[in-house]
Amino acid sequence: MENVILVIHLILAICLIGVVLLQRSEGGGLGMGGGGGVMSGRQTATALGKLTWAFAIAFLITSVTLTVIAAQNSSGNSVLDDLGGLPAPSNDAGGSALPPVDSLLPPIGGDGPALPPTSE
Repeated sequence: MENVILVIHLILAICLIGVVLLQRSEGGGLGMGGGGGVMSGRQTATALGKLTWAFAIAFLITSVTLTVIAAQNSSGNSVLDDLGGLPAPSNDAGGSALPPVDSLLPPIGGDGPALPPTSE
């Protein structure tokens, strides 16, 4: 259910971006708009404007829905609390899956640089 709403949310976001970019810029943000939008009390309602409102309302509804679902799915525990149930690593030599440190170090001594072994 959450994945379906998330996909719808992403599609709405892309559609909302596209519809906003398709609209004509009137420069109303700076107060220099042209036409009757600035001087009259009522702006013209275009199809793209109505579609933008519809996408925006649907986007907000899916956002709130995803927030509610995420709140219901949270168990109230922290990730660190979940890690507390893991067993602690043991210090005994028999249970270690790592090789001893001495096998990882190159041999000490010699005058030349430490080179990888050649395969002949």
